[in-house]
Amino acid sequence: MKRKINFLFPLVVSVIWHHLLILSATAEVNLKTDEAALLASKSYVTSDTYNILTSNWTSTTSVCNWIGVTCGSRHQRIITLDISNMGLIGTIPPHLGNLSFLVSLDISSNGFQGILPRELANLHRLEFINVTSNKFTGDIPSWFSLLPELQHLHLAFNSFTGIIPPDICNASKLESLVLGFNQLQGEIPNEIGNLQNLTWLSLGSNQLTGSVPLSLYNISSLQRLVLTKNSLSGNLPVDICLNLPELMVLALSDNEFDGQIPLGIDKCSKLQILSLSFNKFSGLIPKQIGNLNVLSILYLGCNDLKGEIPEEIGNLRNLEILDAQNCSLSGPLPSSISNITSLQSLNLYGNNLSGTLPRYICLNMPDLRAFDLGNNLFSGNIPKEFGNCTSLTDLFLRENNLTGIILSFYFSKIWCMFLCFSYPNESLKCHQVSYQGRLVIFSIWED
Repeated sequence: MKRKINFLFPLVVSVIWHHLLILSATAEVNLKTDEAALLASKSYVTSDTYNILTSNWTSTTSVCNWIGVTCGSRHQRIITLDISNMGLIGTIPPHLGNLSFLVSLDISSNGFQGILPRELANLHRLEFINVTSNKFTGDIPSWFSLLPELQHLHLAFNSFTGIIPPDICNASKLESLVLGFNQLQGEIPNEIGNLQNLTWLSLGSNQLTGSVPLSLYNISSLQRLVLTKNSLSGNLPVDICLNLPELMVLALSDNEFDGQIPLGIDKCSKLQILSLSFNKFSGLIPKQIGNLNVLSILYLGCNDLKGEIPEEIGNLRNLEILDAQNCSLSGPLPSSISNITSLQSLNLYGNNLSGTLPRYICLNMPDLRAFDLGNNLFSGNIPKEFGNCTSLTDLFLRENNLTGIILSFYFSKIWCMFLCFSYPNESLKCHQVSYQGRLVIFSIWED
């Protein structure tokens, strides 16, 4: 038996070695295919601003050592191509479709133009594609749905036109779909609800119309929803947060949404950014907003909101920006606002707010930089405690019924300030004095 084993051993070794030689030769041939695909792509570049491809992508070195190229250790094939931010101008050739082991493609922040070639649908291992900030045109290719492993598709800041192809929603593994800042039209396809792994959907700054499909609000994995600057309309579902437990960003500003802000908005307990400004929302600011204890940015301005600012707003202890300008809000400024120690910007311009300014509003706001209560109905003296707002750079109190004197040394860091005061039964009095480019001295004077 030992003789038989000794006799077979050299044969087995020989077979294995021969097999390894074949694999090595095959890998080398395939890597040459990858190299040829990149050299062809290089020839489609009409301008290499920083001379990167010209000097580095040459046959004198292994393609795996080229800038922007990563090869896999197992198959020695190109798995990552990252030529972002290289100042390249040109078009994308069909040859890139020969990089059959490619997992990640990033050509963002260049000057590529034209269309994305159909041959890229051959990249069946592709998980990530980023062509953001280029000059691509034409329709969004429906063949993205043929990429079975695609998880991240970023096409923002281009000039894509047409509709959002419903077929793209067949890419069931998609986790991020970023199509903002293009020229897309039509409605959001109802099929968007098929993307049950989606965490980030960005369709802002397009020309989309119609209502948001209810199926979108059923994507329980969604964390960021950005639909700003379109012409979308309709109401928000009363139970909008029921199936969105992970939502951190809800950005709907600059659309035509109407109806009331859902009372159940606090069920989106992880919300950090809520942006609803420049719409047609009506009714009251729901006091439930005060339960969003991780909220850092709240934009409600330029809607048809009425009533008082709820006292519960002071519960937002992580809030940095509060903007409810140009609504029809009335009543006093809630004293609880002074509890928001993290506040950096407060803009309530253009409402019907009244009463006196809280004396201690600045004592608990060390980071307050922008403060705009202009065009309201506030009256009384400007509290001297405003001098404690040592971080202020923008202060606007114009078009109120305020009286008093603000000394320049309180606001030596302010770059932009404009105050208008009036005495009872007297004309409006405004004063601004510039010093070395800064507006620093403000007072009342008599005619």
